[in-house]
Amino acid sequence: MRKNKLLYRSFIILAFLSINAGIIYGISQVMAYLNTGADTSKMLHLDLKRTNYYVPEVNWISTTNPGRPLEPANQQKIEQDYLDAWYVKNLALENNNFDGIYDHYTKSAREKVTALIQYNTNENLHIKSTTLSHHITLEFYSADGTIAVLTDRNVTGIEKIYRNNQFLKDQEFNEDYRIILLLEDGFWRVRHFEKLAVNKTVTNDKTIPLETGLIKGINYYPQEHPWDTFNEKVDSTILTNDFNIIKDLNLNTIRVFVGYDDFGKATVNDIKLKRLETLLDHAHKADVKVMITLFDFYGDYDMKNWTLTNKHLKSVVSRVKDHPALLAWDIKNEPNLDFENRGEEKVLSWLSQTIKAVKKIDSIHPVTIGWSNTESALKLEKEVDFISYHYYEDVDDLSAAHKALENQTAKPVVLQEIGLPSYDGLWTLNGKDQQDQAEFYKQLLDTQKRDRINYLFWTLYDFDNIPTDVAGSLPWRKNKQAHFGIIDATSVKPAYLLIKNN
Repeated sequence: MRKNKLLYRSFIILAFLSINAGIIYGISQVMAYLNTGADTSKMLHLDLKRTNYYVPEVNWISTTNPGRPLEPANQQKIEQDYLDAWYVKNLALENNNFDGIYDHYTKSAREKVTALIQYNTNENLHIKSTTLSHHITLEFYSADGTIAVLTDRNVTGIEKIYRNNQFLKDQEFNEDYRIILLLEDGFWRVRHFEKLAVNKTVTNDKTIPLETGLIKGINYYPQEHPWDTFNEKVDSTILTNDFNIIKDLNLNTIRVFVGYDDFGKATVNDIKLKRLETLLDHAHKADVKVMITLFDFYGDYDMKNWTLTNKHLKSVVSRVKDHPALLAWDIKNEPNLDFENRGEEKVLSWLSQTIKAVKKIDSIHPVTIGWSNTESALKLEKEVDFISYHYYEDVDDLSAAHKALENQTAKPVVLQEIGLPSYDGLWTLNGKDQQDQAEFYKQLLDTQKRDRINYLFWTLYDFDNIPTDVAGSLPWRKNKQAHFGIIDATSVKPAYLLIKNN
């Protein structure tokens, strides 16, 4: 009996202590919550870090202030909160709602935004827009650090206007603004914004010549690293050997691919850039020119992400634009394959603004788009410097298809991809062997020589491992893709000698 009483008392004491511990823990969590500052990403209804969703180019023209100097930390905070205000306003006009407006605009500034949203709602309009660059001057910074007046000139960007969800038009803009910001609760909010001027948008329509002789080239991946040219295992020995082979083939050009994710998206990996420079160095030593395809494996063309892709391309283009091996920029590989799933208008808009972004940084090297067929090859013809298309149809019809393109444009035309796999395995009904491939290349080279076609064939090597995201998982597709090379695992194929002696 006594033993049972002791156990009962022990149970009561433990229960009492547990209940009190729970109460104390609950109070501490409430206090912690009440003392935690607001998360700006949550205020913006975002789960990403600030640098991952909106990064237009920002240039501070002047931060000189006769009174209190603008400290670097405060300058960064003003810039971030000011850009966030633009971002939430763009989202609000796209969706005709007020999410985030309260957090980034004071009452008087909110009236302007809400009036515009109400007008668009009544007219069944919505506007997708983004700014691409800002040029900020600090006009005033109060002694107590709570008021900042900015002039933001040459605010460039693009807006697309829709009525009843039907696209009406898009237009570039270049405008000047005066902005008053107030520091409230640790955040800079827009107190007043005023458009000062609408500037003329200057478009560079100059075509950059493709300064080279007849292009005879190849789409290049290392043998052991298909679709992964810039990994740490592709060293100078591999590049030297491969460029010696390319020179032995009497080729003068290669095309390589920069993966958007692989290079770090908006925050480009410097190690990847150094590897790209190394490849260019080896190409230059071998007297081979390089066409760089940007944005490989990129498929999200939404306007909200344009500042991210522009930051990516700025890092890449700025780094190597002066390299003597660089021949040209190819914006993207086969973007017309995304027309059905992403929408043709959206894809073309992204391509158009990306061409302009590249040309703004590099006014020397020509720009093209690697279309998957002749049917799409003349899209954005006025904006590119030369026309590129891929051809995997009957080689008998190549001459007529190429001449038809040349007759419709004054710009150079490049056959950017062509090839035939030497695969006749279990998974094919009408496969081709190495001799069939050689016959294909003989006919191709005869046509190329007669019609003086700029061409790059696909590709140097057969590959053992084809990534699933390239050819899918079906064996008849992967195995076919693995045998486009003119060099197999052990030796050169007959097509190699044909190309060498062409």
